[in-house]
This record gives sequence, C-alpha cells and structure tokens, in this order.
Amino acid sequence: MSDQQLFRSAISRLSAAVNVIATDGEVGLYGMTASAVCSVSDDPPMILVCVNRNVRANEIFKVNGRLSVNILADGQSDISARFASSALSIGERFGEMSDWFVGETSAPLLSDALAALDCTVESVTEIATHSVFFCKVERIELGELRDGLVYFDRNYRRTAMAISQDLTT
Repeated sequence: MSDQQLFRSAISRLSAAVNVIATDGEVGLYGMTASAVCSVSDDPPMILVCVNRNVRANEIFKVNGRLSVNILADGQSDISARFASSALSIGERFGEMSDWFVGETSAPLLSDALAALDCTVESVTEIATHSVFFCKVERIELGELRDGLVYFDRNYRRTAMAISQDLTT
C-alpha cells in the first residue's frame, strides 16, 4: 500500500460531518459535497472549508467570494450523493430549488439542513493539493435538531443524539 493510500485509509476512519457547500454570484450557481469543514473562531464566527484545487468549485468559490455550509442530517445522504456526483448538472443537483432559499450573501441555503451558515470568503490559503477557504459567517439558520449525517470508513453513518435518562430512580 502506498503512503497516499495508507493516509487515505487512515483519514477515512476520522468521522466527519457531511455538508453541502453552495454558492451563487458572478460566475453562477454551484454546489458540492464536502467533509473538510471546521470552525475557526466564534468571535467573529468563522469557519474553514478545504477544496481540492483541481475541482471546478475551487475557482467558482474564489470568484463568487461567498458560500454557504449546509450541515446535513441523517436521511439526507441522497442530497450529499447528488452534490458529489460529477455526472449531474448543477440544475440537477439543485433540483427545482424548492428546498433552497437565498441568504444575505446570495448563497443558497438548504431549508431543512441541521444548520446553514451563510458566509463571505475572507481569505484563501493554498496548501499542497487544496485551497483552504477562511469564511466569515454572516448569518446562521438553525434547523430542527435531529441525528446528524457523518462519513466514516467510506460510508454514510448517522450520529445518534444521546437519550437522557433520569439517573435518580
């Protein structure tokens, strides 16, 4: 096994939230699935999103300068798969847009996401094969609290919310 294959196998064992990153602006509407998303700061609220330099989304996010991070829930793996598919057009990925609304930055937000973060791109750092987008969160929409969708060992899994028990009885 090559070092790259070994690294990918190891990282596949790192549970990661599944997100759809979406944008609209000067160069148009676009969206992709991503798990390389992380909080950076809560004052001001900022996140980072890692995007491979070789994918079309990279340049689109840079030019549009805005994006949304839509955190998916259990039961939304079909949305993730749709946005991960290079065989589908952008129109097919977004469907009829009935599940989406426009945020303050004009980035599309998924109406039934666990949370949707409407962001402006503050800076981009190029590192190895990826661009790291540092994004200021302009608006937050919280959806219904339910089990989350994660990617682990190259498969979708769900996070189960803890069931609180009365330990006094």
